[in-house]
Amino acid sequence: MTTIPSQKPKITITYCIGCNWMLRAAWMAQELLSTFQDQLGAVSLAPGEVGGIFEIRLDQELIWERKRDGGFPDVKELKTRVRDRINPQQDLGHLDRATSGE
Repeated sequence: MTTIPSQKPKITITYCIGCNWMLRAAWMAQELLSTFQDQLGAVSLAPGEVGGIFEIRLDQELIWERKRDGGFPDVKELKTRVRDRINPQQDLGHLDRATSGE
């Protein structure tokens, strides 16, 4: 059974235009679409006001905010936060494996 895109969760990444964070936002969008391609209705980029904004929302829920969360998420943290909200049982492959400390 396929869910139509309008019923699937949507992610919006809002980035500061003055800080030139569009490429970072686009890379994160690509990572999320690659991992959750059949589970997301959309990942959109939204140019934000100057002032260092970098926010990631899943539907209306703020799941990452640069100032609040201390910088930018690494890809593991971002994918884990999205997965935990849309499909907690999903295995993220090597991202879910414990590191060996190397």
